Amino acid sequence: MQFERKNIMPNLAETFRALHKADDILILPNAWDAGSAKVIEDAGAKAIATSSAGVAWALGFQDGDVLPPRLLAELTRRITDAISIPLSVDFEGGYTKNPARIGENLKPILDAGAVGTNIEDGESTPDLLAKKIEKARQAAENAGVNVFINARTDVFLAEIGSPESRVGETIDRAARYCDAGADGIFIPGLSETNAIKAITSEVKMPINVMSVPDLPSAKELKRLGVRRLSAGTAIAQTVWGRVAELAAGFLATGDSKPMFKKPMAYSKLQSLFVK
Repeated sequence: MQFERKNIMPNLAETFRALHKADDILILPNAWDAGSAKVIEDAGAKAIATSSAGVAWALGFQDGDVLPPRLLAELTRRITDAISIPLSVDFEGGYTKNPARIGENLKPILDAGAVGTNIEDGESTPDLLAKKIEKARQAAENAGVNVFINARTDVFLAEIGSPESRVGETIDRAARYCDAGADGIFIPGLSETNAIKAITSEVKMPINVMSVPDLPSAKELKRLGVRRLSAGTAIAQTVWGRVAELAAGFLATGDSKPMFKKPMAYSKLQSLFVK
């Protein structure tokens, strides 16, 4: 399996890169395990991206750089064994504050078949993320994977600086991350049309935004110059909300009927995992 994966990874890596240049905006309904990834692939996705929060919750951890990287690598392998399309893995902040450890943490994930990765600044400085991106690029080159590095900046999500400064700060960070080796920029929390247009007009890398209730339609985002749209945690949160609702109702009443409204058929799920 390792030999087969190494043979197909270059093609998947180039396929994933090409999707950022295609006519259509790349829509990624984020997965959190092999099952959700397979269901999303069956729904017609051209690529799969993981949700760091969704993955962390599914494995019993909080989101926020606390998941052991070895568990993420094991999950990555399970997903790539289940799907035949490119996989991008959310690497959070690299699970370390030390850039020198980025390669050590990322290599098993690349070896497991990931051809894309997100790495974020969060509350850290742009210089720190730039150093991490440099180390991630070196690790990918050493592994022989032309990985698509999507640099995530939380300027809008974390409301860094004044509202008036965020567009300029994002543009500056994007340039810094591009120089460090990033291929794209992910800007969760960005949703206002004029801000999107201002950023896409200045940033030459593919721009990725995240679903929020007031986000423009995919058609409008494409017109504004956005190349990639991620669901983020939305699907995972909705699934967990439905689990909580059904479990609470069943515990309270023992009524079976609500659990059989719009289920995916057992036979359908079985058919997805035929080896």
